[in-house]
Amino acid sequence: MDIICHNCHSKFRIADEKIPTGKSASFQCPKCKSKISLGSNKNSAKTGAELGVSDDADAYDAAEKPFDFIEEEGITALVCETNPLVRKTITAALELMEYQITIAESARDALKRMRYHVYDLIVVNESFNSDNPDANGVLIYLERLNMTVRRNMFVAMVSNRYRTMDNMMALNKSVNLIINTKNIEDIGKILSRAITDNEYFYRVFKETLKEVGRA
Repeated sequence: MDIICHNCHSKFRIADEKIPTGKSASFQCPKCKSKISLGSNKNSAKTGAELGVSDDADAYDAAEKPFDFIEEEGITALVCETNPLVRKTITAALELMEYQITIAESARDALKRMRYHVYDLIVVNESFNSDNPDANGVLIYLERLNMTVRRNMFVAMVSNRYRTMDNMMALNKSVNLIINTKNIEDIGKILSRAITDNEYFYRVFKETLKEVGRA
């Protein structure tokens, strides 16, 4: 459904299944931070003052559910990186690529967010929130995803151990791309090239499936 903030007039899209049936819901506008409230009929979005439900005991509080507001035709990215300097470099590059960026505070936070939204791009450090890179909870979750879902995501793993664009190791780790931290300053160029190649591969792949009657 489409939601319009009556304070800043920004328009967002949110999946219907994220809104609880038969209850009102309230959350912050991601742009102006005004409170937006939805009636139980799911047909309108108003600020709390306009709807007058902020103190409703039966209202649904969305604070614990990571609603990712996706502007129309927007592309989204989840960044899982604890090093502030590296994270800043990554987000700056993604902003130039016009991604709507979500920063995960922990592996648990990342997993919770991925339950409610399929991100177009995920950039995850192999040591994110883990002392053992081979036991990274985010990467394990992504590896176990259904391929129908996983195929629509591009996963870039930031690593201290492996060289940038090591395709064999990327296959071994079930990611699309590896970026060594020594090359992090060039992440924008590296991602652009790899994502373009990936989109071309899957376009050919999907066309081939159609030709053989499997799509």
